Amino acid sequence: MTSTLDVGDTQLAYAEVGTGSPVVWLHGSGPGATGMSNFGGNLPAFGDYRNIVVDLPGWGDSPRPALDEPLIFHAAERVCRAMTALGIERAHLVGNSYGGAVAMRIAMRHPERVDRLVLMAPGGVLPADAPPWPVGLERLFGYMAAETPSRDAMAEFVRLMVFDESLATEALIDERYESSLRAHPELPIPPNFGDLTPDLGLVEAPTLLVWGREDQTVPLTWASRILTGIRDAELRVLPNCRHWVQYERAPEFNHLVREFLRGGAAAAGKG
Repeated sequence: MTSTLDVGDTQLAYAEVGTGSPVVWLHGSGPGATGMSNFGGNLPAFGDYRNIVVDLPGWGDSPRPALDEPLIFHAAERVCRAMTALGIERAHLVGNSYGGAVAMRIAMRHPERVDRLVLMAPGGVLPADAPPWPVGLERLFGYMAAETPSRDAMAEFVRLMVFDESLATEALIDERYESSLRAHPELPIPPNFGDLTPDLGLVEAPTLLVWGREDQTVPLTWASRILTGIRDAELRVLPNCRHWVQYERAPEFNHLVREFLRGGAAAAGKG
C-alpha cells in the first residue's frame, strides 16, 4: 500500500517496508512501471533495511507535473525532497534503467546524501552512435506513443525484458497493462531524459553496476562509459538475463546487492 508525500510542486507516492539503514529504490521508465512492480519481489530479502520504494513523477500513483527540464533532473530533485520529508539525510540508492539514471543524478548533485549506489543497466548515458535504438527502447517508445495502448503490445514489451519468457506471465502482463492505462505518460518520443555523461566524474559513492548479458533495452556495450566515468565502480554481468535483472535473477541479485551494501565486494552466489 502506498502513501504520498508533498514535495513542493507535486505529490510523490511511495511504500515503506522494513527497519534499519535506509535504501531508496527507483524504478524504470517502462509502461506500467511502479516502485512495487519493479522491486516488490526483492524486498523480503532486505527486511533489515528501511526500504523506501518510490513511484517516480508520472508513474504509478505519482502525478506528472508540467515539465520544463529533463525527466531525470526533475525526478532526482523530487526524490531528494522526499528523502528530506521522511527524515532521511543519507541513503543507499538502488535504481534500474531510468531509476538508475535518477540515482546517478542524485549522487552527482547531492553526494552528501548518497552512501552506496546500485545501478541495473542505468539510462542517462548513451553511446555516441545512438540512435538507432535497441529493440527494447523502440518497443518502449512505441508503447508510449500509442494513443490507445494494447495488451498485445504490452505482452511484446514484457517478453523482451526477460531472457526466460516463461517469466513473462499473464498476470504480470495484466498488471503492467492496467497500470499503464492509469498513468499513461504524455511525453515527447523519445522523451527528454537528459544526458549524465559530462558529470559521471562527480559520482563519489561506491557504485555497483549489474547488467544482464542479453539485455536488449540498455545493452551491455553501453556499460563501458559508466564504468570508466565513475571512479569507484565495479560491474557484475549475469548471463542468460535481459533488462529486468532484479526480477529474472532475483536470488543472485539480492545476494550481490546485500554484500555490496554491507561494504564488501559483490561476490557471486545465491543467498
